[in-house]
Order: sequence, then C-alpha cells, then structure tokens
Amino acid sequence: MACKDEVQLSFSEINVSTSNNKLVEVNIQNASGNENVTKQINSIITKNIIASLHIGDSDGITSKSIEESITLFNNEFQTFKTDFPKTLEQWEAQIDGEVIYQSPDIISIAITSYVNTGGAHGTLNISFLNFETETGNLIPNNKLFKDLKGFKKVAKIHFDEAVKNKDAVLDIATFKLPANIAYNEVGVILLYNTYEIAPYATDIIEFTIPFEAVSSLLYFNSF
Repeated sequence: MACKDEVQLSFSEINVSTSNNKLVEVNIQNASGNENVTKQINSIITKNIIASLHIGDSDGITSKSIEESITLFNNEFQTFKTDFPKTLEQWEAQIDGEVIYQSPDIISIAITSYVNTGGAHGTLNISFLNFETETGNLIPNNKLFKDLKGFKKVAKIHFDEAVKNKDAVLDIATFKLPANIAYNEVGVILLYNTYEIAPYATDIIEFTIPFEAVSSLLYFNSF
C-alpha cells in the first residue's frame, strides 16, 4: 500500500533586530524542514510583521524584509523627534509569534503586535494564520469548515455566552464570525480584535469552541 509521506516541519523562535534599533522587539516563529513549504510559511509570517510595523496607508508598504521595516520605524521616530523636539512621547513596537496548533494537516500560528507611535495608548492586534502543513499555503477562514453555516450557528451560542457580562454595547443580532479563527489544543478559537464588532467594544473578545462540539463541521479533523 502506498501512502503519502508526512511533511516534517519544526518551529523555533528567532529574534529579529538591527544594529541601530532601539524601539522594536520582534520574536517570531521560524519554520524549518521541507524547503518549499517553510519558504512559503516564513514568507507569509514576514509579510504580516512588515504590515504590523508599517506606519501609514497599507498601500504604501515598500519594505522587503523585517529588518528594513525595523529601520524605517526607527527612522520615522527620529523624524518625529526632529519635527517635535520638545515632545516626551516615545515610540515602541513589540511583536511575538506562537505556534498554537500543529498537526499533519494544519498549522495555526498567532502573532501578537503592540505598536505605540504616541498618544494615550498603543494599538494591540492579534492575527491568526492557518497553514496547510503539506504545502505551506495560507488557508482562508471559509476553507476551515465543511459546513460554514452550521459552524456559525454553534459559534453564535458561544459568542453570546462570552459577551453576556460585557459592558460594551454589542449588536449581537447581526452576528458575524471574526477575522481571526484558528485551531488550538482544545478546539477552534475565535478572536475579535478591539473595535472589530462594535465601536464601543474596547476589549478583545476571545473564546474557544471544543472540538467535540464542531468536529463534524470542520474540514481539518486531525485532532
């Protein structure tokens, strides 16, 4: 009997910086193993970090590497200090990556970024990236499910439970799935970043649906 060889991949945390960097801390996961697969995964992670460090409209991103983005971030701060020499504001950026699930079929990675370019507080954002283990291709959220409508019904029940004690005004009647969905060791994790579902929802909303509650609805069932 012929069988498909399992793709062997491993991840290690790496720190990315530059010689003159004083503002940015980047600790991300780096994939190693099958060259074609890891190149694809690492490239997508890199693009996510570059976007997180970019200041201004996303259409203006020119960086080709994380190091270049770190340099540009530091340079932008120096320009800011030149323009406003009396300001006491300090900039900072902290980006961390974590593998939250890995199986022969799917890999889920969480990237947490906190960027502060002045003002009362910085911006915290969490991104989930799901990859096909065999190819390294990014999996769109709708491709995670065999039955998207069925999953949404189950998710609505868990969402209502997660927000029932929230002070924020949420329009739960028009429930929608978040931009960030991934697997973890317990089940399917759903995360709404700040302001994603309501202008006054100032906290991250996060909950996990156990695998046993949705296993028949999932495309990837390798747990």
